[in-house]
Amino acid sequence: MRIKAFLLPTALALALSGTPAMAHATPTHNQPAHAVDLDVLFVSAHPDDEAGSLATLGQWKQNYGAKAGVVTITRGEGGGNAVGLEEGPPLGIIREREERTAIGKAGVENLYNLDHVDFWYTASAPLSEQIWGHDETLGQIVRVIRQTRPEILMTMNPSPTPGNHGNHQQAARFAAEAFQAAADPKAFPEQIRREGLKPFRAAKLLRTGGTGTSSTGPQCASSFVPAVPTDQVFGVWEGARAADGRTWAEIEVEARRQYVTQGWANTAAAPTDPSKIRCDFYTLVDSRVPYDPSDTSPEAILRGSVLPPAAGGLPGGTEFHLTTDRFDVTPGQSVKVTAHVRAPRNRALTAPRVALRLPAGWTATGSGALRGAVPAGKERTATFTVTVPADAGTNAQQLLGGTLTTRQGTGRTDRAVRVVADVRGTLEPLPEVGLFRTWAGDSGYPQLDTLIKPVLTIGSGKSRSVRIDLRNHGRKPQSGTVTLGLPAGFTADAATKSYTGLAPGATGAVTFTVTNSDTGLPTANEGGDGGDYGVTITTTSGTGSTVETGALEIVPTSVVPRAGQDHAVDGVASPGEYPGEELDLSRIWEGAATTEQDASAKGRIAWTEDSLLVFVQVTDDVLGKKVVPQDCKRQRRTDSVEIIVDPKGNSSDTSTVFKAGIFPVTDDPANGDPPCWQRDADNRQGPGATTAPGMTVVSKVTAPYTGYTIEARIPYAVLPDAIDPARMGFNVLVYDSDTQDLSSQSRLGWSTFTGVRADPYRYGLVTLPGLTPASRQPSTPVFPDTAARSVHSAQTIAQSAVDGVAPAAVARLPERALRLTGPRRVTGGVRVTVRADRAGTVYLHSYDGDRSLGERSVQLRRGRATTVVVPVTGGTPTSVLAAFESGGAALARRVPLT
Repeated sequence: MRIKAFLLPTALALALSGTPAMAHATPTHNQPAHAVDLDVLFVSAHPDDEAGSLATLGQWKQNYGAKAGVVTITRGEGGGNAVGLEEGPPLGIIREREERTAIGKAGVENLYNLDHVDFWYTASAPLSEQIWGHDETLGQIVRVIRQTRPEILMTMNPSPTPGNHGNHQQAARFAAEAFQAAADPKAFPEQIRREGLKPFRAAKLLRTGGTGTSSTGPQCASSFVPAVPTDQVFGVWEGARAADGRTWAEIEVEARRQYVTQGWANTAAAPTDPSKIRCDFYTLVDSRVPYDPSDTSPEAILRGSVLPPAAGGLPGGTEFHLTTDRFDVTPGQSVKVTAHVRAPRNRALTAPRVALRLPAGWTATGSGALRGAVPAGKERTATFTVTVPADAGTNAQQLLGGTLTTRQGTGRTDRAVRVVADVRGTLEPLPEVGLFRTWAGDSGYPQLDTLIKPVLTIGSGKSRSVRIDLRNHGRKPQSGTVTLGLPAGFTADAATKSYTGLAPGATGAVTFTVTNSDTGLPTANEGGDGGDYGVTITTTSGTGSTVETGALEIVPTSVVPRAGQDHAVDGVASPGEYPGEELDLSRIWEGAATTEQDASAKGRIAWTEDSLLVFVQVTDDVLGKKVVPQDCKRQRRTDSVEIIVDPKGNSSDTSTVFKAGIFPVTDDPANGDPPCWQRDADNRQGPGATTAPGMTVVSKVTAPYTGYTIEARIPYAVLPDAIDPARMGFNVLVYDSDTQDLSSQSRLGWSTFTGVRADPYRYGLVTLPGLTPASRQPSTPVFPDTAARSVHSAQTIAQSAVDGVAPAAVARLPERALRLTGPRRVTGGVRVTVRADRAGTVYLHSYDGDRSLGERSVQLRRGRATTVVVPVTGGTPTSVLAAFESGGAALARRVPLT
């Protein structure tokens, strides 16, 4: 860790601008592996994930010279395209250009794409990890950190909070793991042994956002009140003025508008009233350096790492942090606290002493004196035993503070612990929540558990088992009771249940059968508090009792009958065709509120021996933009209906469900503007005729326009598994667009919660009495497997040729691996001779300083010179770019044309 100096403008800025000065910045054989030295690195999943932080990064660059970079695991090929028909890798290259332009508004020049596939919107971090590959992706991020040496890592929310994209969760988990791994010489040792990289100890790790409340305006940072008092949340006001007189809020909006493929071109203008401009908030996840939680200045995050400490602080580069031997501690128990002190690389710390700051009534033993001075670059520790008072309140986090005093200055740090009862009873976690808690604990971030509110769903009028998980945190075996407190409209098979002989450190459980006894209670997000009906879990033991909370969410249910004998798929629900109840599909789950005339819907469902039948009637006042038949995808962009079937009603993510997106009309006048349908973000994606053979869709659009009806026949054979007639997950979502820019304004449906598209546990539940499904094996999910590659991106290669990070952040080949000589313009292109010292593939681009004018790839043999002509299509090339791949490593070069 060290305080940095800044040299601007950078060579990279010249490289991407196309200025001839780039010729003098081409790497030499003696260039170090980390040619670029960053201060902040934002780790994300897709282009645009960093958009909400650009006001902060821009301020830091302008005011303090802090140089930021962005890691993007995918290029967002799985996203929509509001302005063209490109999808897959071509869309990824477009989205990279959008991202480079957007982050450039904040002075961010370094973007590192890892070339992993963007498959679809999912709420599953485990699915994201499975598809990207854990070790490969983590190794790439660690390599970028070790090469660019950022003091601060920033990322997103790693937890499965409702609606949080699983790709975002996993990117954040990779960032948290990389914070530790990049500093560990035992992690990815081949990077050290073979690539010449060195371990790097970043100073701080933060996630975007803060859980709590604040005002807007200049005092937004100081007015923030965290929901969890131990959270350390820092704010940066977007209302500060940039050098050109605009607010950073305005610049961030301009940056967001660069993401035109995502429909952001019409992003609303920033507020002009300073009192309405918000803060960007960041929550500290980990820190190796001291910090001042009371500092509400825009540079507070940078202090002690990128910037010198405040007056009287410890010397720059000093590390000071606390660790504990446990996170959960009970009243009367003790916890071992270790203070870690590391001196700067070039300066010893003399007369060091650590003192603890403890909650009232807590006590500590341990002197806090370190053994003499801490030598430059070395670490010393002091150990304390902290005891929790026997009467301490439980179910709460507390901060253990530390103060390091030396002759060179003073610094502070904190560490959270959670006080729990001897026996803690908690609502069973959803599978993905349980996996997250295990990850957080194993990774050293157990405090992140507070991001998750424990919830379970229950069908309206149905019963389910509710397990209460028990853990004995104490020193003695315990017996006691668990009481489940339910809101009105719910009953249980018993109010209280007992447990016996729970050994110290052991886990156990008691299980209740809970029934939604009042079928009149509102379902989905209309029920309770934003959909949550609160429950309490009171657990007693020999040492007292404790109360934890959770929630039940009611999903709608229905009985689906056999279709009437005269049923026909004709877009009309004739009497007797759908004998079951009418479903209300008008609940809003996202976007602007609607009236019945603006957007509302109702539907019915029935079954035959071989198919599900679904009828949806939509009332709508404005028809959104019609897509052309070739653009029949990403139904959420305009007026459309999404039908979802989870055959067994137990999927953990959408890779085992069926989702059909249906557009009621297309822009195809020659064929009568017919409907179209496709599958998206499910077991098998793509055009309906290919992925759902035999599915039939009929649409009727009113004239004059007041809405439309959709009728669909879905053969059981196209579902990913056989239906369970006693429990099938089902949902219908309706997207309403009143514009011509491929953006929806309101999203409605049957079972409606934030993020419900990707949360199968929140779908409605139906039974199909009388149906006997054919026996079959479940289908294997089909995932997109083609991503845009850095070797096909001229902008990536141009950057890599300057900053020394290989394309896709793979291992970097030595400079001698590739030589380019004799580049010259010829008719139809640019001629250049290439020679490699090993076999591999070279990807050549004619480049005008901004875009590739033509591309050609060539297989090279060791030591053999090859002369090729790289095509030029329009424009005037100013250089040749080359990306050379061999044995899993790569190298980028740029040679100017004279």
